[in-house]
Amino acid sequence: MALSRSMRACLHTGRLAAIALLASGGIILHLLACILYNNWWPMLTVLMYLVLTMPVILFLGADSPSMLSNESDGWVSFTKFLTGASVVGSIAIPSILKHAGIIGWGALTMELSSFGVFGLAILWYIHMNREDEYSSVF
Repeated sequence: MALSRSMRACLHTGRLAAIALLASGGIILHLLACILYNNWWPMLTVLMYLVLTMPVILFLGADSPSMLSNESDGWVSFTKFLTGASVVGSIAIPSILKHAGIIGWGALTMELSSFGVFGLAILWYIHMNREDEYSSVF
């Protein structure tokens, strides 16, 4: 049974709303890690979240291959490297702060949970954009 065009658009909108809720949940977890433990050092991770988006915005244009492809374009490889460094930094900063005794276990757990929620939202968004049925909805 094929879904009508309006039903597919409604499902697509619902998925986008779920991704927005996931991203909002990640932001809330990140803020709670700072507020509940009265320590704002975990906000350093926000720098990595900002750096994480910059390579994709700056180096991957509409005519460039996807980051998920195996092509060896120089800019795509550089973008993959910077994205990987940002992901490692997003995990390493809270871990180093915990090791140095600046934050506690609760803040570390909330920071890593926030990273997991953001990662899930990004992966779901990438998966949703790769599906062919939604590119022909509008």
